[in-house]
Amino acid sequence: MTSRTDALLDRFLAGLAAVEPVAVWAHGSLAGGDYQEGRSDLDLIAVLPGPLAPGTVWALARLHARLRGEPLAPLLHCSYLTPRGTAGPERRHLTWAHGELFRRPVTPVTRRELLDFGRVLHGEPPRALLPPVSDGALRDFVVRDQRDTWRPAVDVAHLWRRDVWVDLGLLTFARATATLRDGRLITKRQALDDLPALGAPPEVVADVARRRYPGGAGAAGAGEGGDAGDAAGAAEGGEAGEGGEGAGGADWPARRAELTRAYLAPAIDDLVAAHA
Repeated sequence: MTSRTDALLDRFLAGLAAVEPVAVWAHGSLAGGDYQEGRSDLDLIAVLPGPLAPGTVWALARLHARLRGEPLAPLLHCSYLTPRGTAGPERRHLTWAHGELFRRPVTPVTRRELLDFGRVLHGEPPRALLPPVSDGALRDFVVRDQRDTWRPAVDVAHLWRRDVWVDLGLLTFARATATLRDGRLITKRQALDDLPALGAPPEVVADVARRRYPGGAGAAGAGEGGDAGDAAGAAEGGEAGEGGEGAGGADWPARRAELTRAYLAPAIDDLVAAHA
């Protein structure tokens, strides 16, 4: 990590101390080794000691409001659990993301990331507080996410003119494939390397690589972690630096959208059919 990321995390942890967290963990690219400052989200989980009373919720809202002026603060997302509420991936937890507080689940993918390679920023490790995630539960979630979230989105044509939908749609599909085929949780960079072998359009893969990894790092055909099912993040604007027109001329966004949708529709259908 860099000094700006460290400084934001230090300020966040210092502010969070007022509510006496049991544990604070990082997952996604911040834990998995694919973090890119200014592009990657800072995906965090905090376990607080008891029920989230109104005063605690107010304190959390004030903490995030105080951090708004930090350069990377819009990328800091945190879900707040309690020790008694760690079980049950369907349970919705208080979460700060995209500039507001709301409730959403901590998915089986996030839970497995935490158990396998979560980074401890404070307190107890994930294995001391989180129940295990079975391979079956992980597979079931990934299939549902591809079938119920990403496949319907492929049919909404205008979404795919945006960088964030192309990038996350393709990368999430490649990550889902790795998980369903052999149980691996892979980073976005690894997913990009897998896409050519999965039959993704080469010019689209190259476009994604140019924008996400401009230094040329990466392998096959060209070259972050985060949760599967990040369509909600795409709808909110996605990761920093997304939404541009790309480097292929005025007609490229439309052409890229056609290529991506033509690839993903049958690819997702086949993946779901093979693993449902």
